[in-house]
Amino acid sequence: MSATVSPARLLAFDTLRKVGRGGYASDLLAAAGPLDPRDAALGSEIVLGVLRGQAQLDFLIQHYSGRAVAKLDFEVLLALRMGVYQLRYLDRVPPHAAVGQSVELVKSMGFRSATGFANAVLRKVGREAVAWPDRAVELSLPDWLLERWDREFGAATATLIARADLRPPETYIRIPPNREIPPGITVEPTEIPGCYRLAAGEAGGFRIQDIGSQAVVPLLDLAPGLTFLDLCAAPGNKTAQALEFGVRAVACDFHAKRVEMLRPLGVRVVHLDGTRPLPFGRRFDRILLDAPCSGTGTLARNPEIKWRLQAADIHELHRRQVVLLRNALDVLAPGGVLVYSTCSLEREENDGVIETLGLSPRGIMRRIPGLQPGDGFFAAVIRSM
Repeated sequence: MSATVSPARLLAFDTLRKVGRGGYASDLLAAAGPLDPRDAALGSEIVLGVLRGQAQLDFLIQHYSGRAVAKLDFEVLLALRMGVYQLRYLDRVPPHAAVGQSVELVKSMGFRSATGFANAVLRKVGREAVAWPDRAVELSLPDWLLERWDREFGAATATLIARADLRPPETYIRIPPNREIPPGITVEPTEIPGCYRLAAGEAGGFRIQDIGSQAVVPLLDLAPGLTFLDLCAAPGNKTAQALEFGVRAVACDFHAKRVEMLRPLGVRVVHLDGTRPLPFGRRFDRILLDAPCSGTGTLARNPEIKWRLQAADIHELHRRQVVLLRNALDVLAPGGVLVYSTCSLEREENDGVIETLGLSPRGIMRRIPGLQPGDGFFAAVIRSM
């Protein structure tokens, strides 16, 4: 690519192109080569902003160009999305830079014939109010998902969820009881012991873990010496949180690369497929099944999910989650506690899994973006007889 395109925009464009091929933005940004922190921050902001507001941006491109976005080459469309996002939503980017850099991206990708078109479109972009064609575009959400949330939560709450998903999420960190808060960072305590909102500074050696995620482990009622199984443990945040209570832990995951992420925890690590009978010769006092799910509670930090997910995916996830929970219950000790959790908002993945197995939870936790801080989470507390 041309050297005249800034490192931040090269990072953003390359990441968005890889997301379009199936990658995940957070993983791609974390794996990117070293950059000046300011370039890395701007690149990340453009990537996530474009993905969060994709439906709005595509409408605006069509509005200003008079051309359907489906007829544009993918690379040209990406450059236009990046340009429109910067022009409308980033105060610190001068308009001439947003236009010039986006046009240069189009040229450097080999679409010289489209540079005049891109320049003309972007020079029309302003910050005037726009009459969005419908709620789904205004909230930048697929029609089918908005309709589903309207049915499940009501239109008012569905709107709150979708608007929360358009905002960058706040950062929360885990500070175990035996750790002091170092100088140089500003944190604010939350209602969850050990969970702090990072107001200023860098997380340093502390784990970044959303407040919704940190709300799950306390439901297990952990105590020193209890045996604890974390069945879908990677990247290990919840296992690490559980270890603060002095439990004897076993951490598992299905993917070999994710299993390696668990080894620094210093506990027994098992590579297994939880949809098959579990290979343990004993039962566990406490089990956490933080099941693989659609992730619709995390769209603020993983916005590409909403453009990939299909209704059929949710039904398949439900089937897998039922099997995982059934197998987990088979190794729960008498009088033990199992917490089934997801970061999904979809009923089939939450209450629907519990109902399919005929379970009667002792308690249910629900966290809804826009109503509670952080990601959306569901957790059911199940106690064996």
